[in-house]
Amino acid sequence: MENKTQSPVRCASGVNPQDHIVFIVDDDRRICEALSELLSTYDLNAVTFGSAAEYMAYPKPDVPTCLILDVELPDINGLDLQSQTAQGNHPQIVFITGHGDIPSSVRAIKAGAVDFLTKPFREEDLMRAVHAAIAQDREVRRKRTELTELRQRLSCLTPREREVLPLVVSGLLNKQAAAELGISEITVQIHRGKIMQKMAAGSLAELVRMAGMLEIPMTHSRRAQR
Repeated sequence: MENKTQSPVRCASGVNPQDHIVFIVDDDRRICEALSELLSTYDLNAVTFGSAAEYMAYPKPDVPTCLILDVELPDINGLDLQSQTAQGNHPQIVFITGHGDIPSSVRAIKAGAVDFLTKPFREEDLMRAVHAAIAQDREVRRKRTELTELRQRLSCLTPREREVLPLVVSGLLNKQAAAELGISEITVQIHRGKIMQKMAAGSLAELVRMAGMLEIPMTHSRRAQR
């Protein structure tokens, strides 16, 4: 089979090539060229590959991304590639195939694919899926960045503040948290203020949301239940 080469990023006039990228993996060069041209008319930047191996070897920029992936590839099935990349920071996938079947489409969607399109597909269906995939990936990246920042803030808490945090976000009163830890109520108040400051939380509700993102377990005062 003819070796495929990566095409350069295609940029519409006035568009920053680092705003987003659409990866296209299809061993049919004509499909790659047609999709790349189509995306450029929508001011979308594309990079094309003829195999899964080429795509995997390509350095991925830290920008919102979509992957248009053919099911039948020369080196690996697109569905298997989806499974292999499920645990990594890979883009949202839009599958395209010339031999669609219900089991394959069900498997793809259950594994998180945005859409599963059978060739020939309608332009509007593809673009709707691509825009949805980029939007989803943008949100995933935003949440990932926020989580990283929250973990950094959490690391600034003292050991005692980390003990107080789950009690506070569980809704315990200061006197209940104090009884739980065997410290004074005023000491809990001081720790609580430091936690709010270090976590940059403007309210208890915001601190609770942060704790949820950090998967901090909720706790309940044993003394309050007596």
